[in-house]
Amino acid sequence: MSAILRLSLLAFALFTTAAQAQSKLDTILTRGTLRIGVPGDYAPFALKDSSGNVQGIDIDMANSLAAAMGVKLDIIPTKWADLLPDITADKFDIGMGGISITLARAKTAFFSTPTMRVGKSALARCDVKARFATLADIDKPGVKVITNPGGTNDKFDRANLKSADIVVFPSNTGIPGELIAGHADVMITDNVETRLQQKLHPELCAITPDKPFDFGELGYLLPRDVALQQYVNLWLHTAAETGDMARITAKWLQ
Repeated sequence: MSAILRLSLLAFALFTTAAQAQSKLDTILTRGTLRIGVPGDYAPFALKDSSGNVQGIDIDMANSLAAAMGVKLDIIPTKWADLLPDITADKFDIGMGGISITLARAKTAFFSTPTMRVGKSALARCDVKARFATLADIDKPGVKVITNPGGTNDKFDRANLKSADIVVFPSNTGIPGELIAGHADVMITDNVETRLQQKLHPELCAITPDKPFDFGELGYLLPRDVALQQYVNLWLHTAAETGDMARITAKWLQ
């Protein structure tokens, strides 16, 4: 057998195998269930309440996506530090809950088209917010910056703060209480969260949320499956054009 013929047969075999491989979208439709992985500690996107139910923008969007697919929705708990290992291990189909689109994560997984533009800004008690008008003001000895472990807030702090003390707190939902109690001075997080927290807690103030420290976008974390990515992007485009996404977002941010 000639080398050219062997290469041709190998190429045909690889093409046939790829064509026969079932996409993640096919798997979801056949299974009849869409598994959404959420950390569940990031309002207004996905937050677990006292009854154990997870609510927020991305939960409503997930229900919309499941309805579009004609399948049931299953919420799978995960952690920020476990997002990539869990989606790689097929513990869930799509990650939601206010996930930042990053180049580091894109090495392992796909993303949907962006769902929201964000940037890191600061949150502090209103009585001390004047001390922390800039990142340079925050990055001073003795300033305690509190963060949840494993997410982009933690990574931003460690990359940009050289003099401030970084305090790791295990639950993102408990951080506003830590600020109010005076156990920490500042939280750096997405500006959309700083706006929400100042609404929920009158003692806290968002610091220059309209002029964030950096640029970022949120999106949905996907496995490396083109068919599923294309379907999700088409659904997002439709939701944006019909106004469904805007209505869901307004429900949680008003």
